[in-house]
Amino acid sequence: MASVTLERVQKAFGDLTVVRDIDLEIGDGDFVCLLGPSGCGKTTTLRMVAGLEQPTGGRILIGGADVTRKPPRDRNLSMVFQDYALYPHMSLGQNIGYPLKVRGAPVEARRSRTQEVADILQIGHLLDRLPSQISGGQQQRASLARALVHPSQVYLFDEPLSNLDAKLRLEARAFLNHLQRDIGMTAIYVTHDQAEAMALATRVAVMEAGQVVQYAPPLEVYRRPATTFVAGFVGNPPMNLVPVEAARQDGAAVLAADGLQAPPLPLWDALARAIDRGSKLTLGIRPEHLRIGGDDWHLSGELFANEGMGPESLVTLMLPGDRRVTARIFGDEPLSLDRTVRLGFRAEDAVVFDAEGRRIPGPGEEP
Repeated sequence: MASVTLERVQKAFGDLTVVRDIDLEIGDGDFVCLLGPSGCGKTTTLRMVAGLEQPTGGRILIGGADVTRKPPRDRNLSMVFQDYALYPHMSLGQNIGYPLKVRGAPVEARRSRTQEVADILQIGHLLDRLPSQISGGQQQRASLARALVHPSQVYLFDEPLSNLDAKLRLEARAFLNHLQRDIGMTAIYVTHDQAEAMALATRVAVMEAGQVVQYAPPLEVYRRPATTFVAGFVGNPPMNLVPVEAARQDGAAVLAADGLQAPPLPLWDALARAIDRGSKLTLGIRPEHLRIGGDDWHLSGELFANEGMGPESLVTLMLPGDRRVTARIFGDEPLSLDRTVRLGFRAEDAVVFDAEGRRIPGPGEEP
């Protein structure tokens, strides 16, 4: 395994810049997810690491060696594609063993290693079949086996689970999680599914418009999103974002919005600076941190929807000004709610963003 470093990497297609000055340090054994919506540049970034696209600017290092201008064959990488890219005229065994064949491995060594990896992925009994004769989930595992059959410095995954149904996605995700724990591979995994990123990654790089806007462990991205974009993208349902007017009052900060009850906050330095730059802040609260009932901090509004989903319910309120907030209430009993509902939360569960949409560090945090 090896580390991967991206130094101010850029990619432009004519006048269109799709990746802008990306800096990433991926440690040996890290499983990093590039997470973001379609068109944010995550697949282009992966393809530059693979050598399938040439950067317009910057450098890419693998294991400390500059590979920016090296072809894919000289990077010792394995890649799993979204569409699996299995050769239709080859059996599964031939597909899986192909990386060993092109490297000149003896026939018996190829056969033995192919069988070993296929057995681990529970497709060892399918090696004589063609890709058209097996299911999508089995094709996905065959593509993964082909990537793993030859030891590589780095493993690259381009949305490999997107073509699977929900059950197979969960099974494949669990297997990848197990594999990462078992062999500690260095991996870069592209996805738009934040659940996959949270479940698999040791670090998540959230991308927006060709830039990495936050690079951190999954729980930090969840608890302390760097921007309102990250807050609204990560989470299911995503974080509720309520515009508030902020002002200083007797050495405290007062946050005001229609439908919000918020006692004055002790005024710490970062919050004071943010208020001085602009009074229009944003209050963020995760749906799972809201609960039915009182608390000093609460949001009140008209009941918009009450969706029972078995182990939980999603309750959506319409605040004054036609702004919706959603609460995730755990419990398998159906909720009986009045027309007007109050959702309480703890002050320590709230996140405040400044007028530019950046998270304001909490008391005691480094700015």
